[in-house]
Amino acid sequence: MQMVARWLPPHQMPKRFRIHTDTSDFFRVDYDDVVILDNRPYLIRHNAKELRFGLKDEIKHWVKRVIDLEDGSLKIMKLVFYERFMSRVGGIEFECFRSPKKEARILDLVSEHRNFMHGYAKPDEKGNIIRVLDFIKGKTLATHVSRMDMNHETYYHEHFSRILDQFIECIQAIRFLHDHGEKHGDIRRDHILIDQETGDYRWIDFDFNYRHRENIYGYDLFGLGNILAFLAGKGDVLLQDLKKEDNPCLDTLSEADLNIVFHNRVVNLKKLYPYIPESLNRVLMHFSRGANRFYEHTSQLLNDLGEVKALIRPTPDNPEAIPPI
Repeated sequence: MQMVARWLPPHQMPKRFRIHTDTSDFFRVDYDDVVILDNRPYLIRHNAKELRFGLKDEIKHWVKRVIDLEDGSLKIMKLVFYERFMSRVGGIEFECFRSPKKEARILDLVSEHRNFMHGYAKPDEKGNIIRVLDFIKGKTLATHVSRMDMNHETYYHEHFSRILDQFIECIQAIRFLHDHGEKHGDIRRDHILIDQETGDYRWIDFDFNYRHRENIYGYDLFGLGNILAFLAGKGDVLLQDLKKEDNPCLDTLSEADLNIVFHNRVVNLKKLYPYIPESLNRVLMHFSRGANRFYEHTSQLLNDLGEVKALIRPTPDNPEAIPPI
């Protein structure tokens, strides 16, 4: 009780709390309880919520905000939750499942890498691998882009170059994982947080793994393509929105111009925004229903984006390129 009193004001002090050394039933680990890992106590505060589009405010009972009672720091605690599902991308089927062991391995691997969340893993008394993560104060990349109040052309000419620079760093971070035989497993635009203190773009939530029959890194690469299309389009360019606007570009679009995973999203953005360079559009079209070849390695994607950067940033060889902000 004395340890709790150091970090909570008197009106928030619990009258009593339960202590857990076994977290197997994560529904029983509730507000004001204490979890002890490796003799270190953590006070449970709130459950985390799902940020994914369509699932906002869905409570994730296995993910808790906690206070480290040794030093008062805010942490995220991920208890063990097993989940699996099948996903299909471009005719390739992936079996996806949660793996606490994988996330624990990656936390060790990226402990010094600024483009990932940091933390550590400890087993409870029953051997459940609990991950304790440093709290990152900041908003998701998806929120940052969605809240930019301007038209697409202004966004593209004045802001996209800087955002692309940061996203290329994120792709390089994924290449770091791949070079070490690991995968992120759940690459989404809401799984990149913009650290409010440093400005770094940081990957979070890499406990998903997947079984594969062809390219070991294919699922990650499709996720990167989806984020790139979102960034280049200043959001998802949806067929239903184009129909509501009676956009004349609708007549030029075909099935081949749509996202290979989400068939209501347009990836052939040059048909809507002619100022987008062909080099960028070619990259986007690798993630379209009309693609006849896909990226197999992050290095291929990074090489092509290097050509894009040469066109949207002035160089001695290209002084007429779009100036950076």
